[in-house]
Amino acid sequence: MSQASDWIADVFYEILPEAGFEVRDEQIYMAFQLERAFQDKRTLFAEAGVGTGKTLVYLLYAAAYARYTQKPAIIACADESLIEQLTKPEGDLAKIARYLELTIDARVAKSQSQYLCLNKLDAVRSDVDSGEVYDAIHEGLPGFVHQHGTMQSFHPYGSRKDYSELSDAEWSRIGWDVFQDCLICPQRHRCGMTLSRDHYRKAPDLLICSHDFYMEHVWTAEARKREGQLPLLPEHSSVVFDEGHLLETAAQNALTYKLEHNMFESIISRLLQNDIREKLAYAIEDAITRSEELFRHLRGSSRPAIGSERLEISLTPELLRELRAFRLLLEEIEEQLVFESGLFTLDAYYLTIVEEQLDMIGVALALFERPEGLITWLAPENGSLALVIMPRLVKEVLKERVFSRQMPIIFSSATLSAGGTFEYMADTLGIQNFLSFSTPSPYDYAEQMQVIMLETTAIEDKQAAALEALRRSGGRALLLFPDRVQLQQFRSWAVGSGSLDGYRTRYEGEAEISHLISAFQNDEESILCATTLWEGLDIPGPSLSLVIVWELPWPPFDPVYNARRLESAAPFEEVEKPFMQLRLRQGIGRLIRTREDRGEIVLLSDRLGESAVKEAVLAVIPEGTLKGTN
Repeated sequence: MSQASDWIADVFYEILPEAGFEVRDEQIYMAFQLERAFQDKRTLFAEAGVGTGKTLVYLLYAAAYARYTQKPAIIACADESLIEQLTKPEGDLAKIARYLELTIDARVAKSQSQYLCLNKLDAVRSDVDSGEVYDAIHEGLPGFVHQHGTMQSFHPYGSRKDYSELSDAEWSRIGWDVFQDCLICPQRHRCGMTLSRDHYRKAPDLLICSHDFYMEHVWTAEARKREGQLPLLPEHSSVVFDEGHLLETAAQNALTYKLEHNMFESIISRLLQNDIREKLAYAIEDAITRSEELFRHLRGSSRPAIGSERLEISLTPELLRELRAFRLLLEEIEEQLVFESGLFTLDAYYLTIVEEQLDMIGVALALFERPEGLITWLAPENGSLALVIMPRLVKEVLKERVFSRQMPIIFSSATLSAGGTFEYMADTLGIQNFLSFSTPSPYDYAEQMQVIMLETTAIEDKQAAALEALRRSGGRALLLFPDRVQLQQFRSWAVGSGSLDGYRTRYEGEAEISHLISAFQNDEESILCATTLWEGLDIPGPSLSLVIVWELPWPPFDPVYNARRLESAAPFEEVEKPFMQLRLRQGIGRLIRTREDRGEIVLLSDRLGESAVKEAVLAVIPEGTLKGTN
């Protein structure tokens, strides 16, 4: 690694300056900190402000280390839009190729939900009301999907990005979801997701994925090996978690189990198609009936969560008895399958799949024996409801399966510390030994940015303030919303009143997100309204001259955060304020991306009149930027 370190020093001291790059002191400082982490195979919290050029630094070190170890490095981003920032034609990988004459072979491993499902496409095309758009998608599939001849050339296809014109609702009808039974799908060897996995597993330098996908790899690796499958990701030399402050949420999501009656019935009832013993057949039929009864009880014990599509569940004694009875019945079926396997009446491959599914359901349902250790809710899925089960704490699993490995693990973000230390992050993730550093942004925020804080007690006040800010900027604005409900309410008002008719306005969800970002960036006087772009959006120049925070980004009142509130002795100080401050800092960071950028931040909220809230907001606003309030 010493030769790689010498080369990286040459890059920042000689090669990049000669190419006209502005190499910042903060960037060089970060490079030396990463050198130690890679040499000693340590975990590093790298907190670097906006504009330090942190992405370029970690890409160079990760690629060099991958070539040194002959294993790819993983770059795990918070979401798909951040992946797009890395891989777009004018992104950091392209800059490395152009200015350093170094071609890094970086391949993208996307989450399963980002791929077309051929079975769902066939199903939706059979619906007479589905429209011609799905027929056009079917006709546009590669020839080898329909033609089963020999000596064909196969290539990846079917990414969400390939169908950027579809809204999220339209995509949900054909995109993969958790209830697809891929292992026994007759089309799996011609599936775009399968072919894409074959491609990215051979990445020699960098493999780019989302936090969610990396965590899913961690949790499923051993089970996939038992099923005779390869893990989702190959062996790798290091991991960089970009926007690493969001990793805990991804870890919880990956450990989440979803149980949906129709999918359960589909899996278990296939056993009835075999020549099985009568006792097992009756047990399977009883399990299907018990599942229906369980979901009837769940619906009766649930209520809507404020500001969320989720339904909170009241764990009554009656419901807990139903859950226990269902789990015991599944255990009986598992015991019957052990006996059945000795009779060789079931296909061994499918038997393994069913046993794995029943085992996962059993492990998830066993958490109800200690309800204080789980978070659970009902969620809409495929026209019905799914029971979602999530463990309350994930740090022990993270400690065992991720941070115990002897390899460099880098957390990179502008917001990793709380109260000047990294202990909060380390504790929630189960990290005991780590390196850390923090370096500020090189930008002169007092010169480049103006912040206006407005207490808006009525929705009409908020609408008027937003329109006035848009008039001043002539569009060129990003509107950030804390949730989809408020975004939809704003959209209904804007469309119904015609208040934004003079602007070209785009809304998250009406097309694939990277397509919306590109259109916004290339249409200078337009407006982009979003809920997920608080982090990662990088649009320098006049196209983004105004950021309107429609409402302060408090944690939602859903089962996950309600559980954290109940656990805390001081919910505002320990749960709500840190969440809001971290996300607000990220949102404010979308505005100034270069030294030439200028713009305005407008913060709207009906809670800015509360002294504790106002103090918390002022703590994250860059010094010297507050120009107005009411």
